[in-house]
Amino acid sequence: MKRFIFAFLGFLTAFFESFAVMPAVKSDAPKMAMAKVKFSALISDMRNKLNGSVFSKNRAGSYLRNKVTPTNPQTASQAGVRSILGGLASGWRSLSQGERDAFINAVGSWTSTDIFGDTVTPSGFQLYVRLNSNLVNAGQSAITAPPLPVGISGATSLSIVNTIGGTSLTLTVDPDPVPAGEIAIIEATAGYSPGINNFSGKFRKIGTVAAAASIGNVWADYIAKFGTPTAGLKSAVRVKFVNITTGEASPYLSENTIWLA
Repeated sequence: MKRFIFAFLGFLTAFFESFAVMPAVKSDAPKMAMAKVKFSALISDMRNKLNGSVFSKNRAGSYLRNKVTPTNPQTASQAGVRSILGGLASGWRSLSQGERDAFINAVGSWTSTDIFGDTVTPSGFQLYVRLNSNLVNAGQSAITAPPLPVGISGATSLSIVNTIGGTSLTLTVDPDPVPAGEIAIIEATAGYSPGINNFSGKFRKIGTVAAAASIGNVWADYIAKFGTPTAGLKSAVRVKFVNITTGEASPYLSENTIWLA
């Protein structure tokens, strides 16, 4: 059966790659073949990588594209993330066996759903890294004992007002102020063409806001990270809340804005 499945997947990959349509836009950037996919009763959906192809889905439906190895510019932000993850991996190894077992035994309380809507249970190590990466990113100390989930506030609305001349990038977030026992993490992007709508991978943390404080004007944090923006370009901003005791994090809420002179 496994041999049949792998043979079928190989055929499916080759078939759709043969019908891939290259974009008819002249560019010096590498061209990426893409094809829409309609699955049969045998396979209802497919995601992630298979050999040299990537299966995914967007508003237009399922699609297949060639796997592209991203560049690695070795930015300070990348180095910071890798440092946090490396430190947490080392922290996991330094736990006692009893402490590791506690995380392993707690995973049933921390299930989530994947892109298919199926329930996913993390490993003990994954749970340790997930909670502690949120805490460290929020400026808190890592925990060595697994907490029980208590819930987390999520931003329900986010609006942005900016003026470069007025040195303002003011965020209005609901709830306001930041709820007790939580920290708001603010991330933003540099300025891009107004035609850009996908900011995936472009966000960088610009600051945090403690409980009982309003987020308000984050201009100083923004220019410290990206410099003074250019009028007419578009930037995106997103906010999430982190529980400073458990490490639970809300989903991001994001908005974008065109910079005004």
